[in-house]
Amino acid sequence: MLVLSCARPVYPTLSLSPSRPKCTAIRSSLSNVHPFVPEVAKAADSLSSEFRGVDNLVACNSSRVLKAFQNARVGSHHFAGCTGYGHDEAGGREALDQAFAEIVGAESAIVRSQFFSGTHAITCALFAFLRPGDELLAVAGAPYDTLEEVIGKRDSHGLGSLKDFGVMYRELPLAEDGGLDWDVLTGALRPYTKCALIQRSCGYSWRRSLSVEEIGRAIKIIKMQNPNCLVMVDNCYGEFVESIEPPMVGADLIAGSLIKNPGGTVAPCGGYVAGRKKWVDAAAARLSAPGLGVDCGSTPGDIMRAFFQGLFLAPQMVGEAIKGTFLVAEVMASKGYKVQPLPRVPRSDTVQAVQLGSRELLLAFCEAVQRSSPVGSFTKPVAGTTPGYASEVIFADGTFIDGSTSELSCDGPLREPYAVFCQGGTHWTQWGLVLGDVLKSL
Repeated sequence: MLVLSCARPVYPTLSLSPSRPKCTAIRSSLSNVHPFVPEVAKAADSLSSEFRGVDNLVACNSSRVLKAFQNARVGSHHFAGCTGYGHDEAGGREALDQAFAEIVGAESAIVRSQFFSGTHAITCALFAFLRPGDELLAVAGAPYDTLEEVIGKRDSHGLGSLKDFGVMYRELPLAEDGGLDWDVLTGALRPYTKCALIQRSCGYSWRRSLSVEEIGRAIKIIKMQNPNCLVMVDNCYGEFVESIEPPMVGADLIAGSLIKNPGGTVAPCGGYVAGRKKWVDAAAARLSAPGLGVDCGSTPGDIMRAFFQGLFLAPQMVGEAIKGTFLVAEVMASKGYKVQPLPRVPRSDTVQAVQLGSRELLLAFCEAVQRSSPVGSFTKPVAGTTPGYASEVIFADGTFIDGSTSELSCDGPLREPYAVFCQGGTHWTQWGLVLGDVLKSL
């Protein structure tokens, strides 16, 4: 891993340059102003070592992204986009797929605006693997809520879940410590288990997220039982949080959303599937149709540019989001709230969960985040039913891109233990400002 020596971060004092003597009075009046409430300022000052480690991670991942862009010979002509069938596309799709595959250590990738969510991309990957009579085994407990109807765990009303097509489903409960149950996993596969699903992030479960090292260990255990069992990793919220990605430790496919980590807060839509070429092609056929594959579909030029630029910026944006999770954990734990992950422990995704314990506090937390957002600060988030979710959910997402969780946002289901899940942020100081309003509201 690339290790850099970074100077101690300097936290805001709002001082001005001494080279401008006319501003001396203004500088003097501002020098004692701190934008953070005392609890946040104290937490931020104590996290310099963790922040320095994040900066080293950003440098490592940025180097990998830059090298991939250079190897793909990315040029401004790749931003042109196309219309209609997309047959006259100027090579942007191919260059983007090539760069993305190299970045995540995969044979192949398909990165498209036509994936309209992470759930959509994951669904295409699962349908690429599974056929009637096969079994899907979830090895990290229950999957994210929006996959329940895809799998058939919750009734899809005959709209085409895996269960509707004769695919069986089973899930392994987590161990008492919230991680994978390694003993159970060692003998979990059955002769008809075709695919093992590993969810990297915690989702709406009160558990720790999985590191790539843990995912690699799980893959080895699965392949030892059956080398032909395919491993699919739901990679949402995990991209660029570590210096390696799941295909580098044996995952057959990964999938995720571009309005999360890899879009760098710039991509306005889209998702991806990456991994072994045979299965990427099969997922592409599910997105489009058999025989059409990856070489079709129009993408406006402004979106192509945003995809490239967002991917290039992604390590930096993810780094800021990680710093935000450290800050949220430090501040909320100091106030006596249970947090997951715990303060100062290594991160495996960009999600920080805080257990608030009541419906009222969950609503108050989200309302405070919304008030502190750049978009829709004048609105009040209201809990309600959302397509794909089993419970009432409340979202605070005053973001420039609808639903973007790489921008600062939080959400949570209105059910026990009433936990809020915080993610994103273009700079850690944004969470520092938000937490001031949060603490006043709780």
